Amino acid sequence: MNDSHIISITQIKEFLKINNNIKFRAVSREEKYQWIEKALLKFQYFRQRKRDKTIVKNYIRQMTGLSDDRLTKLINRKKRFGKLWLGSTRRHRFPRKYTPEDIARLIETDNLHYRLSGPATKRILAREYQEYGKEKYQNISAISSSHIYNLRVTRQYQSHSLTIKKTNPVKVPIGERRKPDPQGKPGYLRVDTVHQGDLEKEKGIYHINIIDEVTQWEIVGSVEKISEHYLEPLLEDLISQFPFTIINFHSDNGSEYINKVVAKLLNKLLIQQTKSRARHCNDNALAECKNGAVIRKYIGYQSEKGCNP
Repeated sequence: MNDSHIISITQIKEFLKINNNIKFRAVSREEKYQWIEKALLKFQYFRQRKRDKTIVKNYIRQMTGLSDDRLTKLINRKKRFGKLWLGSTRRHRFPRKYTPEDIARLIETDNLHYRLSGPATKRILAREYQEYGKEKYQNISAISSSHIYNLRVTRQYQSHSLTIKKTNPVKVPIGERRKPDPQGKPGYLRVDTVHQGDLEKEKGIYHINIIDEVTQWEIVGSVEKISEHYLEPLLEDLISQFPFTIINFHSDNGSEYINKVVAKLLNKLLIQQTKSRARHCNDNALAECKNGAVIRKYIGYQSEKGCNP
């Protein structure tokens, strides 16, 4: 583009008003940098007032399509060193260890074995080279189990693999996934299970720890086994001991609480049931803290026959 007729700040203003929506493109970065350097010298950018500098900068930005941050860096480089140049350095990259041929071996293995787990696939790849002497498996035979999953998300793998299928999540309609919001009212219980510990291959008892979120009223009960047969009468007894109306019952996603027996009990008592959300480990943090500060501290790991805590 020939812009030799534009020689003043006033002409730049008129040009920007008329050609505000026009975009220009240079043949190369080298040509673009040369034009920027000439424009800075032509309009005496470093001698202009601040508002005139802004006009010149907007003109250069529209002509080159550079961002404001990038153009500011180039202008500062020109001011500091007196010239502009193309950077020759590139970002450091680690050498690629596994080639497309190795990924093809992984695809072939997964298609034949219906995409096993990482450790199982690693064992198959190692045996192909170590026991059967197949040279094409030499490089990938030393792959780690975790890196197998990295290769499985590459474009080559996903475009040729026949076994790409995510695990279907199991949705249990019991309980609502949300964090309770008591808003300063008692009756919102947090519950968790603490195992007493084993002694001489005999299972210890289980402590059922129930805490009110607002008043910190805590009741602990124990059962021989963690099943609906033992939990149903204990939960009903523990809930009845609280001196206020119970509104909400919150637990983690353990099957001892997320089942039809407990849901039927809470429904009979007109108590809402909620459970912790995925990737929100603090939803039941109050019960976890009480497990350590009360159960573990004062009861320890002793079983009925007694052992060191």
